[in-house]
Amino acid sequence: MMRLNKAGMVFVAALAALVLAVAPGCRKEGAGGGGGGGGDCRAKREQKDRKLVVGFSQMENNGPWRIAETASMKDEARKRADRFELLVTDAQGNVAKQVSDVEDLVSQCVDAIFLAPREATGFEPALQAAKAAGIPVFLIDREVKGTAGQDFVAFIGSDFVAEGKRAGEWLAQQTSGKAGIIELLGTAGSSVADDRHNGFVDAIKGHPDMKVLASQTGNFTRAEGQRVMENLIQAHQKNITAVYAHNDEMALGAIQALKDAGRQPGKDVLVVSVDGQRTALEAIARGEMNATVECNPRFGPIAFDTLEKHLRGERLDPKIIMTDRFFDQSNASQFISEAY
Repeated sequence: MMRLNKAGMVFVAALAALVLAVAPGCRKEGAGGGGGGGGDCRAKREQKDRKLVVGFSQMENNGPWRIAETASMKDEARKRADRFELLVTDAQGNVAKQVSDVEDLVSQCVDAIFLAPREATGFEPALQAAKAAGIPVFLIDREVKGTAGQDFVAFIGSDFVAEGKRAGEWLAQQTSGKAGIIELLGTAGSSVADDRHNGFVDAIKGHPDMKVLASQTGNFTRAEGQRVMENLIQAHQKNITAVYAHNDEMALGAIQALKDAGRQPGKDVLVVSVDGQRTALEAIARGEMNATVECNPRFGPIAFDTLEKHLRGERLDPKIIMTDRFFDQSNASQFISEAY
């Protein structure tokens, strides 16, 4: 066996270090292995005459509202295709996957991120990664814990508290302040569910005869809304005189459950909701639903307009609120054709 003297050992060690330094695949390329460090992203942005790549992190695409929102973002990106390229991810209702989706967009060095978060918490690491890479993040339609101007640029969406309040005020007026109410809540932990609940409760607190018999989550889906309503009908029977649902899909599920139980939704049980989707307006026109507060999912134009203002260095409000309408028997039919 050959024995190396001290000088020979030093030479072998140096040679091994050189081989490791030049060998392909042995260098770590930053966050996620994709070369997404802040320096790499900033170097990419210095390239001239290129399209800006924008990421859109969607929480899911499993209902009319979400599908319409994603379509609006894609449509607007196509209209501005000379300047922007849009990358869309779908977290399929999973917060952990959505956090990973955002981190992956950061590692790809996108120029901006539109984030429609499923829940209000859990996104802190992803937002910090985007901030470190110099990537502006805009919240779309739901909020997260954090501060505009620090953790993200701005929130673009509806006033969810006002939506709940409008629903509660309408119901108080229609029932002369006396009702047994079932409240179908949205996704637990989401800002929209919390706000629509708080707005509704605030609107009816001055009416002691308006009793919320039960508040239970239907997770914003028609199937769960129907299942939950079926159980609550068994528990509360004829005491139910009104349903307030946090979105139209749950309201439509509740309507089916009421019909199956022999009740008359829209007549002996008033139904008020939020969203303004086409099937809800059709239900109002049929007399099975009474009212819905609009929550417009067509974010594409305002989202890209806001991004362009930011890129020009214009000052943005921390909350950019969309104007929403109210639909009931008096006007629902005339807006069916333009609804999503």
